[in-house]
Amino acid sequence: MAFLKTVGSKFFHNEIPYKPMGKYVHFLTIRITESYPLFQTDGELNKARVKAGVKDKITISRLSMFKRKQSTPERLVGRELLRNYGLMTAEECEYNVNFAMDNPDCIIYGFAIGDSGSEKSKVVVDTAFSITAFDESHETFTLNAPYENGTMASKGENGSKPGEVTSRINQQDHIRPQVFFPSIVTLKDPTEASFLYVFNNILRTRHYGAQTTRTGRVRNELIGVIFADGEITSNLRWAQVIYDVMKDNQTLKSSEPLDEDDVITAAKIAIESLMSDEFIVHTDLIGDAFTPLLSEVKALTGSETGIKAILQKANAEAKDYANKHITKKKTAAKAG
Repeated sequence: MAFLKTVGSKFFHNEIPYKPMGKYVHFLTIRITESYPLFQTDGELNKARVKAGVKDKITISRLSMFKRKQSTPERLVGRELLRNYGLMTAEECEYNVNFAMDNPDCIIYGFAIGDSGSEKSKVVVDTAFSITAFDESHETFTLNAPYENGTMASKGENGSKPGEVTSRINQQDHIRPQVFFPSIVTLKDPTEASFLYVFNNILRTRHYGAQTTRTGRVRNELIGVIFADGEITSNLRWAQVIYDVMKDNQTLKSSEPLDEDDVITAAKIAIESLMSDEFIVHTDLIGDAFTPLLSEVKALTGSETGIKAILQKANAEAKDYANKHITKKKTAAKAG
């Protein structure tokens, strides 16, 4: 049964292929911070020194959102849904501990379990970069711990004097709200069900970055999808061309957050310009051409009947793939 009426079946496989078959779908995503998330390594925000634009050759520091900071929260949302609708249990498949190897998460996003087996991810995500410079995109907060009486001072415990300010103070850099990270999520050799599974995970994921914090709110705005027979431009180049477009349009204002409408307009112009230089076969659904598909997907995933049907179909395809290919690999490994 086909789920989609707005996209032709020629873009999808009937079953998950074992070998790469040269079909790609690229989800064009603008990730927008809506609180103070942390994308960090060893206590420092991730950043890179790069050129501001393709035309603008000045060097700036940009915030970086590493690939696992993007893919892990999205696959965890998918796993949560599979458990919610009874298609996976926490006991049979525990993330990064004991993969079941036969559900949509394992087959689409991949796994590695030592000698027991592995499956390469069919979802490709690369590091995303902020449009604006690091200095304009982060704040340093001083953190301390209040006591029950509501003060930041000690009550005399552990040898300190009552009323004395404690030394439990720490400084931490946080990413500001309304910082924009253009990100292309690529799904290789999609079936219709795996396409919808990944699409839904991107739409539903709301928190990224350090998982120990109560912050990290991020909204994903999809501006289009591109079906192609190969990979397309990088996240960095897309961000650089967006920067150039916004500079030309005079919508870059260093003292204020970027306007979301300006960013999305520039993002569409930038990706259309970049795709015009590609030498692959591609079908672009961007802007108004993308609206019917987005509306159809939201209607499907927004109803219990629709999301259950998608998950069940994705689960059946994953189990069929596992029976044909994963079991064989496990048997061969034991025989060796």
